[in-house]
Amino acid sequence: MDVVAAPRRTPRTTRAPRAPRADAVRNRERIVAAARDLFTEVGSQAPIDEVARRAGIGNATVYRHFPDRDALVLGVIQHVLKRTGDHAEQAVAEVDDPFGALSRFVHACAEERIGAVCVVLDGAYDPGEPEVATLTGRLNALVEAMMARARRAGTLRADVDLGDIILAVGQLTRPLPDLAGYHRGPHRYLQLFLDGLRAPAPSTLPADGAW
Repeated sequence: MDVVAAPRRTPRTTRAPRAPRADAVRNRERIVAAARDLFTEVGSQAPIDEVARRAGIGNATVYRHFPDRDALVLGVIQHVLKRTGDHAEQAVAEVDDPFGALSRFVHACAEERIGAVCVVLDGAYDPGEPEVATLTGRLNALVEAMMARARRAGTLRADVDLGDIILAVGQLTRPLPDLAGYHRGPHRYLQLFLDGLRAPAPSTLPADGAW
């Protein structure tokens, strides 16, 4: 009795995921940039219509990339945290002077609108979101490393900590009220802040809540 061989099956090839089209990538970047600026100005409840208008695209395109407001808020937080972390890495790698590296990072935070994160962190996302936790940990570690270098060099006062840097930079990179035309942009005030961080310190910082 002849044995009939079963037909050989051609193994199914698995296609690699298709890379996003260039125009889709550009649209997403425009959406995140517009939302970041708007969140910095008015908070995470900014109208999606205004995000779309500033990005120069339609509402439907926004919702294709971000199905709801929570997804958009999360996208902005991830973008800002990653970009500021990248700036911190570059400052450490490219600036030999420890305090100069910290200064460069602080001014870069203004360009990245890090104040947007301070606005949207107020209950606008799940703090346990894994990527946000990873990006936050990376950023904090890099800033701590910059501060430690500057302290060892004797150029950063010893009584400031990570919270002082993050909170001050976050507040000073948000839009400030223009009182009688005095506002001159965040970099001026960030430089005044940086000058106050230099050692030797001319004063002692008060304890929490004290004066």
